[in-house]
Amino acid sequence: MLRIMGKKLGAPGFTALPAGLALRSYSSSAKQMTIREAINSALDEEMAADQSVFLMGEEVGEYQGAYKVSKGLLQKYGPERVVDTPITECGFTGIGVGAAFYGLRPVVEFMTFNFAMQAMDQIINSAAKTNYMSSGNISVPIVFRGPNGAAAGVGAQHSQCYAAWYGSCPGLKVLIPYSSEDARGLLKAAIRDPDPVVFLENELLYGEAFPVSAEVLDSGFCIPIGKAKIEREGKHVTITAFSKMVGFSLQAAEILAKDGIDAEVINLRSIRPLDRATINASVRKTNRLLTVEEGFPQHGVGAEICASIVEDSFGYLDAPVERITGADVPLPYAANLERMALPQVEDIVRAAKRACYRSLPIAATA
Repeated sequence: MLRIMGKKLGAPGFTALPAGLALRSYSSSAKQMTIREAINSALDEEMAADQSVFLMGEEVGEYQGAYKVSKGLLQKYGPERVVDTPITECGFTGIGVGAAFYGLRPVVEFMTFNFAMQAMDQIINSAAKTNYMSSGNISVPIVFRGPNGAAAGVGAQHSQCYAAWYGSCPGLKVLIPYSSEDARGLLKAAIRDPDPVVFLENELLYGEAFPVSAEVLDSGFCIPIGKAKIEREGKHVTITAFSKMVGFSLQAAEILAKDGIDAEVINLRSIRPLDRATINASVRKTNRLLTVEEGFPQHGVGAEICASIVEDSFGYLDAPVERITGADVPLPYAANLERMALPQVEDIVRAAKRACYRSLPIAATA
């Protein structure tokens, strides 16, 4: 890392894709790629294209990543660009931010974003605010990435969703992939971006395989930041979701279709900036909104989306907005309680039916 700091090689120019391209469906091919492979390939290609890009974090090198996301990168790029760090999130995050000040493009991996709590001062006060406080003279091109949200049986201190936390902070961009297409395209966009990006992955999705097209596999593929994707078009109710909850929402939509409810499912992809235009356009078409997330209900991503709809599209609503979230408690360790505390497919189905007046509201049955 010291050697590449000394060289301070500039990044090659990249041409941004037109904004409208975000709504295209790239993944129509039969080829399959896991999220793990998508992230690994994106890191590999960006490191090959730009010598100022480097990866740092706990066990990213010799162990090849806690979830094997960085497999093969140490052997290919060496220990100066794949840097194993001590177990000190505040320390190595600060080193990464300083390297970004200098003009490098660090990718800082947290073994889990729960551990990034130790580095909040570096992420928020140093990375997010410096461009503003320097009157735009200092850019901070850094990516903070790692698993976020609930896994399975790891307890309250390893299961929190930080989408709303980081999404509330000016100066940060917050991206959350669902599919392999998302993971490749969004991570490439994050690495190329001149601002700090928080990239929230999901541990349970690393091994999931998704179809990808030849266009997604192209080294130049990139998804514009701030553009949601309509995963399923519909006309009766809009469902917004991110990360693992996109898959749950698509499952719920198939069940709802059997009852004659045509649900539109929006994969948010970007929490900050939030694609309010796509969400509002969908609600103005379906006249109903259901938001889904694993995080806590109070001050959540869904609450922000609901506020946006009330401000911009209130007159189009034919039913009260529905929010599906995690329970307002630290996540339990016991498997049965853990399941009860997290959104399930059946919760989404029930809420969508309430919005479409196919079942009695909860208040009416109390």
